[in-house]
Amino acid sequence: MNKNYIVPNEWSIVEEVFDTKNVKASESLFSIGNGSMGQRANFEEDYSGETLQGSYIGGVYYPDKTRVGWWKNGYPEYFAKVLNAPNWIGIHIQINGTNLDLNLCEVANFRRELNMKEGWLSRSFKATLKTGEQILVKTKRLISIELNEVGAIEYSITAVNFSGEITFSPYIDAGIVNEDSNYNEYFWETLQIVEGENKGSILSKTLKTEFHVATAMNVSFTLNNLKLEVLQETNIEEKSLTYSYKIDVSQGDVATIYKYGSYVSSLNYKNNELIEASFQNVQTASELRFEDLLNLQKQSWATIWRTADIVIEGDIKAQQGIRFNIFQLNQTYMGTDARLNIGPKGFTGEKYGGSTYWDTEAYCIPFYMGTKDAQVAKNLLLYRYNQLDKAIENAQKLGFTNGAALYPMVTMNGEECHNEWEITFEEIHRNGAMIYGIYNYVNYTNDFEYIPKFGLEVMIGVARFWYQRANFSAVKNQYVILGVTGPNEYENNVNNNFYTNYLAKWCIEYAVESLQKVKNEYPEDYSRVFAKASLTETETKEWLQVANNMYFPFSEKHNVYLQQDDFLDKELIPAAELSKKERPINQKWSWDRILRSCYIKQADVLQGMFFFEDKFTKQELERHFDFYEPLTVHESSLSPCVHSILAASIDRMPKAYEQYVRTARLDLDDYNHEVDEGCHITSMAGTWMSIVQGFGGMRVSEDGKLVFNPQIPKQWKSYSFTINFRNQILKIKVNQAKTIFELEGTHELQIKVNNKTIIVTPNNLVTV
Repeated sequence: MNKNYIVPNEWSIVEEVFDTKNVKASESLFSIGNGSMGQRANFEEDYSGETLQGSYIGGVYYPDKTRVGWWKNGYPEYFAKVLNAPNWIGIHIQINGTNLDLNLCEVANFRRELNMKEGWLSRSFKATLKTGEQILVKTKRLISIELNEVGAIEYSITAVNFSGEITFSPYIDAGIVNEDSNYNEYFWETLQIVEGENKGSILSKTLKTEFHVATAMNVSFTLNNLKLEVLQETNIEEKSLTYSYKIDVSQGDVATIYKYGSYVSSLNYKNNELIEASFQNVQTASELRFEDLLNLQKQSWATIWRTADIVIEGDIKAQQGIRFNIFQLNQTYMGTDARLNIGPKGFTGEKYGGSTYWDTEAYCIPFYMGTKDAQVAKNLLLYRYNQLDKAIENAQKLGFTNGAALYPMVTMNGEECHNEWEITFEEIHRNGAMIYGIYNYVNYTNDFEYIPKFGLEVMIGVARFWYQRANFSAVKNQYVILGVTGPNEYENNVNNNFYTNYLAKWCIEYAVESLQKVKNEYPEDYSRVFAKASLTETETKEWLQVANNMYFPFSEKHNVYLQQDDFLDKELIPAAELSKKERPINQKWSWDRILRSCYIKQADVLQGMFFFEDKFTKQELERHFDFYEPLTVHESSLSPCVHSILAASIDRMPKAYEQYVRTARLDLDDYNHEVDEGCHITSMAGTWMSIVQGFGGMRVSEDGKLVFNPQIPKQWKSYSFTINFRNQILKIKVNQAKTIFELEGTHELQIKVNNKTIIVTPNNLVTV
């Protein structure tokens, strides 16, 4: 793949050369979605080259049986994955009987554009078929934000050098498979195919989980922009429905098909209502017409960008990068359904199964709090609250008792379904992220009431887990946590990972502190939760014994906390000394060699210092950054953003900018050589934080005040961002000389800028 083929553009992702080596990468990069459904940028017409067909429906998944050569007690029985859903976009195209396939014809003037400002995908090209006919093709596609079960396609063909016949054969294909199926299983059963005049629907259900989905299409035609009625031929096979329409054209004529598609699922409808609902959706779409759907889409995205946009002057690649990140985050999750969450690849690919990871709580919540209504972030927390019983079950499977809760590393419904033992059993730090997400939400929104109503029960379950997971070391005379994997997955089965131990201590202390506050201020909730959890005050005192006497490995020589007990036994060779031929090491080295090396996949000790920055002095942050960053290979998408934010906070702006560019353009420039598998959606929220919390220096102090310490990379003229803080919209613009604040709201806001208190009043500019 050519890593630099994406054309720099402020508002669009643009590709101007057709290269078969780039097709799968572009399918990821040009993906579109609306939070409920999404799709890789597959061609509508047939393509015989290498491709990953991908259409996905939020919340519809399959428990693919775990494929391992051994089994241990507590091991997950399946790996959940978002399913490749029935394909509604497909249109077979024939020109005088010859199939259109870009892998088999000469392609010129190719251009593909993902317009992020307005939310649509277009493609244009000139194709010369082997039989000599030349055509111009122009397509436009969208997945509607307003009608969130609907997608629409406009597909036009101009007859350049011939007269004859163009055949459009739109279809629905329910006979699809997942590329990553463990046992090459079909995940769908076709139940019913219903045909009609220019419309049809296929009712399918998933095996095992028995989600029912109706996939519908509706088509219409124009010739030279005039509506055209065309005779329909129907072909029904076991798992597909195809209509064929032959249109006679003269040289220069433009024939256009409009195809409207819809997914409806049993998540939202009764099974016997699905086909009718799918027909209703495509009927509504076709009556609105493509042009009206496009105008609605532009309005929807204008509303989103009003609070989400970040504007960078003077660095077009940085501007394109941040808007791409923000765009994909909004395509993945809209926050309207607490049953849904954010998969690391969103709707752009199959890797990681589309399941929920700790990324949501650690990285995504700040983005959704800052750019949307607080309820959106609250829904992400409720997702975990609603799965607390499953978290307790997960802990029981591993031998924990008394309501201890272990949240899964990977889940769809609260059950653990990750299929690597060192992560399933050892990467328990994810439990702490659940509580950090609650803390972050309450601190930002001031919605403390979430804790007595919901959060406290989660805190108790997690505190009980940490209390039981730690054990007393007679040698150290302190509590230790053994046999874990920290955020750095290039070390497995280590003892006393600093980040894990620190989180465990903090979670217990925060739980006890919250219990006391609820007892004082919400006595009825306190009594209810206390009774429901069978909690005793003796138990909380026992928790604190563990927290107050937690062990942290420390090097007197380097004056830093160690990533784990034996970290200094490793040969500490900076990553910069590695040959480029050996990078990325996860694709070039054996796993054994990686585990013995000093190289860090992503922020680990520094992850803890990012979360709890106020607990460490600036000198401590500098020492730890200088010790660990040179050993970090950033082969996790979650790594560069944390390093960028920390670098900015210790005044290392060149490093902060370097890491910002890496996180912002991680997929566009394919740093880790894997974008063909899908985009890194959850780390994109970290990109937003790199600007807002990194360069903008935004924090919320313990007393609930907004704090800013703005800096600006020397490469930029200015940057600006907008945040929704407690139902008031604050705009911040930073240039090389000053920072300007503007408030849209009803009452004044007291903020701190560079340690000085500033009053911002509605509709007045304040310059610092």
